[in-house]
Amino acid sequence: MIHKKIIIHGSVQGVGFRYSARKIAYHLGINGFVRNLPDGSVFIEAEGHEDAMEEFIRWCHTGPSRAIIQSVSIEEGPPVQFSEFKIAF
Repeated sequence: MIHKKIIIHGSVQGVGFRYSARKIAYHLGINGFVRNLPDGSVFIEAEGHEDAMEEFIRWCHTGPSRAIIQSVSIEEGPPVQFSEFKIAF
């Protein structure tokens, strides 16, 4: 189980990014949360198996069809055993 903190910059709010992230995470068996940040970026904490996490991170570089991704930053962290993937407000 690996844990990642992901920040996505660009036109990523108001385009369904959080809802799409939750759907993709559920499909891949990823747990954690996603939330909008005040600076217009999106923050994700996610954990799952390495293969699933790699696919999820690839998706973060493109996002939903209306998103325009400028950059993605990723940090590793210790697993915290999330039980689901939620949209945080």
